[in-house]
Amino acid sequence: MDRRNFMKHGMAMGSAALATGGTALTAARAARAAAQTPLDQSFPKDFLWGTATAAYQIEGAVNEDGRGQTNWDVFSHTPGKVANGDTGDVACDSYHRYKDDIALMRNLGIKAYRMSLAWSRIFPEGRGKPNAKGLDYYNRVIDALLEAGIQPNVTMFHWDLPQALPGGWQNRDTAKAFADYAGFMAGKLSDRVHRFMTVNELRCFTDLGHMVGIHAPGLKLAPAQVNQVRHHGVLAHGLGVQAIRANAKAGTEVGIADNANIYVPAIETPEHIEAAKKAFRDDNAMFLTAVMEGRYIDSYLASAGANAPKVQAGDMAAIGSPLDFVALNIYTPTFVKADASDPRGYTPLPHLPQSPRMASPWLYVGPEAAYWGVRAVSELWKPKAIYISENGTSADDTLNKSGLVDDSDRIMYLRNYLGQFRRAAAEGYPLKGYFLWSLMDNFEWADGYGKRFGIHHVDFATQKRTPKLSALWYKELIRRNALV
Repeated sequence: MDRRNFMKHGMAMGSAALATGGTALTAARAARAAAQTPLDQSFPKDFLWGTATAAYQIEGAVNEDGRGQTNWDVFSHTPGKVANGDTGDVACDSYHRYKDDIALMRNLGIKAYRMSLAWSRIFPEGRGKPNAKGLDYYNRVIDALLEAGIQPNVTMFHWDLPQALPGGWQNRDTAKAFADYAGFMAGKLSDRVHRFMTVNELRCFTDLGHMVGIHAPGLKLAPAQVNQVRHHGVLAHGLGVQAIRANAKAGTEVGIADNANIYVPAIETPEHIEAAKKAFRDDNAMFLTAVMEGRYIDSYLASAGANAPKVQAGDMAAIGSPLDFVALNIYTPTFVKADASDPRGYTPLPHLPQSPRMASPWLYVGPEAAYWGVRAVSELWKPKAIYISENGTSADDTLNKSGLVDDSDRIMYLRNYLGQFRRAAAEGYPLKGYFLWSLMDNFEWADGYGKRFGIHHVDFATQKRTPKLSALWYKELIRRNALV
């Protein structure tokens, strides 16, 4: 038998054996599958599914109906500050198209929507006489959401500061002006809005705007000034909590939406877990730690030294005002290991050149951040409830020949992170809901329109909205209330 015939004969014999053995193997697998309990991928029955946006990123209409100018209007119109010279002047034109956007939400099957209010639509100068047209707009949006069966979750401040406020966040009075605005709006909306978040991402509107300088107002202040801005930020939150409680109807829930730096143990052993928890508390000392504990911890004050913020009587009590929930914006982790040679007892591990990341250079992929963020907050401070106020990813989305976006990379990201959020819920941590960032592509701050976070594609020339593959995936997840 020559070599070719030998090969043919061998392949035929092998195929016959595989066919016979394959039948037995299939039957054995079926028997094992029938005997096993299917893997539970479900979320708690009352889990709240939603999406999120922010006013300046979607509304547009910056000069309509009495809206005052904001720091982001000024910053985005300053040459060289925003990619491609983009601005939020039109954004997604949601000011005029909010009914279309609510239709997108309704199609997803979400039960909640996290939105923010534009402070300068209500108080064009930041304080003083309220603008009736601004209030009317948000009343229309909220009524339309409720008619669609979607509960509004309102963030009072998502970075768009009225430009008219003297000194901005460098001025302590801005915290008081925020409290007045937040209390006023809580009084007007809490008959229909039952959950408010004071401020969004303390670290971003303080540090990125006043230390790094890549966000509005684009400053690079000295350490003492940066720490004072941080203090005014957490003070605004605390005074805002008090003002909302004083003006809102009974039963209104108040919390914060914060992007705490998330630390993940390099290895899940007791020593590394404790190291990650300590790193979490230390690195968020001037933000979430201060909010949850009502004080600046010793390690922060020691490291700040003469640059520590100036604190007035009553400040820390306001900052530590009890919360009904903590909302977390979770995107990326820092891994940490226990290290006896480091005075802190731990060493954060750097992201490496080969570390996986998404389209935005800062967005390193680490699904474990989802679980450990929820767990750290739960074990450190035992809040009544936790919500994920943002989680999502940028992607270099392009339309295919059919005019659709098959964003399997975003689905990969979301599936992995939601698997870790499900782990936290399954282990009994008080995770109550999830708001995917974002409902649609929008103005992505200093990145302009070049980075797309939405699960709906927006053609910014025509304002056409198109569901991406990730929107269909999220819709199915919501329908099942389980990972898909």
